Amino acid sequence: MLKAFPLGRFSKYILLIVIALASAAPFCNAQKILSADRRKLKEKEDSLQHLAADIILDSLTAGRMRSDSFFVKTLIRALQIKNSFYYPFDSVQGVSKLYAPDSAFRIFTWNISFDDYYSRQRGAIQMKTPDGSLKLFPLRDFSEFTTGAMDSIRTKANWIGAVYYDIAKTTYNGKNYYTMIGFDNNGVMSNKKWIEVMTFGDRGEPVFGGQYFSFEKDSVKRAPQYRFSLEYKKEARAILKYDDESKLIIVDHLISETDEPQNKWTYVPDGDYEAFKWQNGKWVHIDKLFNYKLEEGQAPVGDPLLDMQGKPNEKKLEEKSQKNRSKKNGNDLN
Repeated sequence: MLKAFPLGRFSKYILLIVIALASAAPFCNAQKILSADRRKLKEKEDSLQHLAADIILDSLTAGRMRSDSFFVKTLIRALQIKNSFYYPFDSVQGVSKLYAPDSAFRIFTWNISFDDYYSRQRGAIQMKTPDGSLKLFPLRDFSEFTTGAMDSIRTKANWIGAVYYDIAKTTYNGKNYYTMIGFDNNGVMSNKKWIEVMTFGDRGEPVFGGQYFSFEKDSVKRAPQYRFSLEYKKEARAILKYDDESKLIIVDHLISETDEPQNKWTYVPDGDYEAFKWQNGKWVHIDKLFNYKLEEGQAPVGDPLLDMQGKPNEKKLEEKSQKNRSKKNGNDLN
């Protein structure tokens, strides 16, 4: 199924907000990069900054495609510079640069629109290496060619694309699980948000998905899912985020505003919340978050950065930016 999104200025603005919040990286361990290499990285960053802007803002399809191609080539050359993993590329806007909580890797994701009806996500995972050399896994968005996204394990060659804005690390039986939450301009009438669990296989390559989403405690039982998606009306604002304090993934509960449950593009939040809790190597679904009590006896609620009219909450945006800056200055990539 072809994925589409309109090239309206509002849609671009919302996407840039999502990406900007995802781009806050841990503190760059500056002493690891030699001065000469840092100058090279700065030159590459300047080029990437302009190319990333053109991928979004160029009015011509050919121009966006050309900028995307040059961006990929320039990014690879930049990442080949020793210890580039520690270089944040802060000025490159429109591209999510998300570090894993344990700094084992970082993932770059971005969106390219070919026209008003068709877009695709790009991605690459850069691993942290002991000698500062490059170990990179390019990701191919295979969404348009699949009908079984919910029941399939994926590799770098058939990834379900999304622009990731949040990542959480969990463990089970000594194995690390990285849960990533991302945004997808799904179609003209609807958006999607994805929860994707990534692990690393025996050969060290990324593996996406598995039977990690359990609905065993729901009143209406459902089969386990390999990943989770939230599809909703284009003009709506749906919460899907990881809450670090409660260790829950919080999800807006959606209903069809026109009583057409078969049409996901009619879905809007109804003010209630669902959640997922990590238990025994799975994200177990909680169908009514307000009925679920934390240790303090309170259920968490969402804290949206946009109101129901899609206008940014400037106070919350500033609080989020301050929090990201504090995390950036307080964390060290060791």
